[in-house]
Amino acid sequence: MPVDARVIHASAPGVDDRYGSAMLDTTLNELSLLDWKQRVFALYAEIRVHPSPRVAWERWRLGRDGLFTSHPQSPLPPAQRDTFGGLTYHEYDPAFRTLGSVTSAEDVVVEVSTSTGERYPFRRFATIQFSLAKAQYELPAYWLCGYGGGLFLPFADLTNTTSTYGAGRYLLDTIKGADLGLIDGQLVLDFNFAYNPSCAYEPRWTCPLAPNENRLAVAVTAGEQRFSSGDHARSE
Repeated sequence: MPVDARVIHASAPGVDDRYGSAMLDTTLNELSLLDWKQRVFALYAEIRVHPSPRVAWERWRLGRDGLFTSHPQSPLPPAQRDTFGGLTYHEYDPAFRTLGSVTSAEDVVVEVSTSTGERYPFRRFATIQFSLAKAQYELPAYWLCGYGGGLFLPFADLTNTTSTYGAGRYLLDTIKGADLGLIDGQLVLDFNFAYNPSCAYEPRWTCPLAPNENRLAVAVTAGEQRFSSGDHARSE
């Protein structure tokens, strides 16, 4: 039998800015967001099959810079896009590319804190074990509690107080396309592809933050560095 969708609140033109820009036209805004997602999915599909992880990483950097510069769904405030000169990363280091073994864990629903004070429900369904810098580590893995779901793997580390975003970074977020693939049943964990949540560029974005359980006692000197608009301005 038909089921009506319950209206939580009405979206009015110019009012709903949850997605980083005023919803002047709901259809156009949603199609713009769809286009952003398609481009991100395509970018990760390309890097997953590239034979050289370093070259794939360089292609990923160029692709992200292009999206940040010109796409309507760029997380950068519009005023910063014209002078944006590119994101800053640690140099590619193959020592931070590893494989993760996934082990089932007690399946529990947890509420993950966000940058704007809300809380999002995720299922903590597994633990991922891996090796970095000749030591063994593990991170809880999360599955988004929502239609379709998706694997979410945030982390924090000892660089958060110095060179990287203070609230941690994302490595995998498959519902948004950030998927580095599998090799022989293990997750590819290439921390050179670690990136900042959108709230690192503009505080009005709502971003899940790395839980305390996802803090690594090691300096992950790989991936995207802390963002500062002045540091990323293009020189004239």
